Amino acid sequence: MKTPDSQITHHEKPTQISSGWPRLFLNLAMVIGGLVLWITGLVQVEERNFSVGWPLFIVGLPTMILGVVFLIGHFTLQPNEGRVLLLFGEYKGTVRESGFFWTNPFYTKRKVSLRARNFNSDKLKVNDKRGNPVEIAAVVVWRVRDMAQAVFDVDDFESYVAVQAESAIRQLASQFAYDQGDGAEEETTLRGGSDEVAAALTVQLQERLERAGVLVEEARIAHLAYAPEIAQAMLRRQQAEAVIAARQKIVHGAVSMVEMALRELAEKKVIVLDDERKAAMVSNLLVVLCGESEAQPVLNTGTLYP
Repeated sequence: MKTPDSQITHHEKPTQISSGWPRLFLNLAMVIGGLVLWITGLVQVEERNFSVGWPLFIVGLPTMILGVVFLIGHFTLQPNEGRVLLLFGEYKGTVRESGFFWTNPFYTKRKVSLRARNFNSDKLKVNDKRGNPVEIAAVVVWRVRDMAQAVFDVDDFESYVAVQAESAIRQLASQFAYDQGDGAEEETTLRGGSDEVAAALTVQLQERLERAGVLVEEARIAHLAYAPEIAQAMLRRQQAEAVIAARQKIVHGAVSMVEMALRELAEKKVIVLDDERKAAMVSNLLVVLCGESEAQPVLNTGTLYP
């Protein structure tokens, strides 16, 4: 009993075929010549000239039929197209060159497009690395690299690409988080690491589609968003994180400015402040620098001491 690993993998083998133009003239000559002989033979038979008529009739009819059969062997190939040739189910080779050709008329000639194609996935609802439901879609640029594998090793290589692409997208989403979390500033995410994520998706797709003889030229995320049921909650979380980050920068800048002010006053000996006055000055400066509303000046006409 064969296991899946023992299944035969086909590989493309080029075959040499002849130009179609010389054979076209020869085949047309056979059809026309056979028709002329056949008609001439019929005329001679009707005139009772059997010794001439029957040989012409017998030679002309099969010659004409062979010419018609040989005409079936002609085919054309446009740029970036190929043909897989089979003889009664047996693989005989492939043709990639564009032009007008002739081959065995009994060959089955299956046309395969070698042009680059796009696959645009639907929006898939999956869970990211942290378990958050997200919506993700991708676009994949691919082309057939090995026609024999594409035709013989999978049932329908276009459907195979679609199924494997969606599977790869789901697996990719589970390997990365949607966005950076607390304490993970260097983490590669679906949202922030577009190049790394695209490279990982391309590698996964190429591994999956190798069996079908498909080359993945590019794969990128086309749509990425939180699932609707958590989108508002995640938006509020991002806004809160942005506010906290902004506050941290404001406080850091305010502390630096207060430190600079105290140092400048001390170095230039503008005024000598004790610890209590320094504390009051720091408090006032931090209120002014960190407050959201405009500060209202208050003139102190007294003293800090009783």
